[in-house]
Amino acid sequence: MTSTAPREEQLWSRCAGCASLLYRKRLRRNLDVCPECGEHARLGAPERLRQLVDPGSLRLLPDRLPEADPIDFVDVLPYPHRLTGARASTGLAEGVVCATATIGGHPVALAVMDFRFLGGSLGCAVGELITRTAERALDDRTPLVLITASGGARMQEGALSLMQMATVSQAIAALREAGLLTVSVLTDPTYGGVAASFATNTDLVLAESGARMGFAGPRVIRQITGRALPEGFQTADFLLRHGQVDMVVQRRSLRGRLMALLAATRAGRPARSPVPRQEPASRRERLADDGAALADPAAEGDAGTPGAEDNPAVRDAWDTVRMARHPGRPTTLDYLDSVFDGFVELHGDRLGADCPAIVGGVARLAGRHVMVIGHQKGHTTAELVARNFGMASPAGHRKALRLMRLAARLGLPVVTLVDTPGADPGVSAEEQGQAAAIAENILTLTVLPTPVLAVITGEGGSGGALALAVADRVLMLENAVYSVISPEGCAAILWPDRSAAPQAARALRLTAPDLRRLGVVDEVVSEPSSAAHDDPAETAHRLRAALLANLLPLLDVPPAMLVRLRRQRFRRFGANRVGARAGLR
Repeated sequence: MTSTAPREEQLWSRCAGCASLLYRKRLRRNLDVCPECGEHARLGAPERLRQLVDPGSLRLLPDRLPEADPIDFVDVLPYPHRLTGARASTGLAEGVVCATATIGGHPVALAVMDFRFLGGSLGCAVGELITRTAERALDDRTPLVLITASGGARMQEGALSLMQMATVSQAIAALREAGLLTVSVLTDPTYGGVAASFATNTDLVLAESGARMGFAGPRVIRQITGRALPEGFQTADFLLRHGQVDMVVQRRSLRGRLMALLAATRAGRPARSPVPRQEPASRRERLADDGAALADPAAEGDAGTPGAEDNPAVRDAWDTVRMARHPGRPTTLDYLDSVFDGFVELHGDRLGADCPAIVGGVARLAGRHVMVIGHQKGHTTAELVARNFGMASPAGHRKALRLMRLAARLGLPVVTLVDTPGADPGVSAEEQGQAAAIAENILTLTVLPTPVLAVITGEGGSGGALALAVADRVLMLENAVYSVISPEGCAAILWPDRSAAPQAARALRLTAPDLRRLGVVDEVVSEPSSAAHDDPAETAHRLRAALLANLLPLLDVPPAMLVRLRRQRFRRFGANRVGARAGLR
């Protein structure tokens, strides 16, 4: 709804759907739904809470966190100036309001996102606040209700905003383990990293009438595919037809539906306390060995780049982006041939498709069996097209998920090789549930009871990369990149035009040394003096040594401890830790 004139702003609004001029008080009585055409206007978080919770039951949770500008991001405005403007215009401290309350007498914890605040973007503070709300639900043994409204992850916080997808997802996983209900209500719009994590990995997913949800936005899909989009694409009814939500609910019915769901949960068996897995008293048995002797990793080459992050001669970020995209750069299949032995590829998602952008199967690393999963691009144009440029479809993410779960059942470590510009942004990918497929991978990796080791080998693009990179240890080749958004995409949104991509690349802090300093990456693996594609054999030699040095200590960690430490790894990306880290630069 838009106001007709400044003096009439409090009295009249014009419907964005049918252009009817509406009396503001009448519109508010109708819950900001147009009585003429049914258009659901966007609501701010405070108004949403007033409509849903029982009068007098609302208890707001603390929302003040340390000020943090973790990567000193500047586009046409410094990031702190954008935050100040958002706070002044909305009256909110951040893009989410969190509280405890009752709905129909049923106690709940709620996190309600507000699109007015920087597009409801998911940054470190938002991730921290939602995670704390989930932890409060766990402590109070109450259901968690999430109301989403977001354009995606907050690019001004770089890869740290990407990490929030995993941080909140593992909080959802803890509630699952405790038998506590989680519900998300999709409102207009819900896109990007929010759609591909906690908006779709809850027990129940409701969509408010008129809401739109997807991994990629319509403008991005049109730009990349050059195709017109189907009528009603990504709308609530579209999501319902394609099996991606449990129900579509009119705003006037939303409170009643939530009451009914909460009542059914309360009538069922009581929530249980998480039962810790029994840890074996003896050392964990090593994996099957084919008799090959394990060499000393130190003798196999330089496993990392000591001091590389402090090297003043490190190449410019934009040059690194171009290096990471070089067509001659080794691919996952190249590394499977040069780093691993005896690779046996496994195909299919068991639901009707086999995505060529994801390859995976069983292999040996110095005689130890592992499950290797990675993005596959190719070197020639024909190979790149056949592999969809390494952009996985939902079938690819579900194939990876199947192999991860198989590895856990067999007691095999998982090694992932990440090299993708991002997940498939096509129409068919959205129809098949791209956001939910990524979300399920992220959530599963947070609880996978086997060692997980990830390597960013080339491009690590957004949620498509994170879907394979929620790991115990994350390594990164020296000339790889890892980012919440491509430099071109960031420039198109925050700068006057896409020609600012080199500036955006520098602002995003997407290089290996930058990410090592931020704690997103645990180790930088050095490449030959020129680049990986100039000496693939030496690159493979160094990568193999780094994998062994990082994997072997994980083999002795009991499964329950692995999961606990992995969760601690991603929990540290909350606003408190980020603020402290920013202050150290």
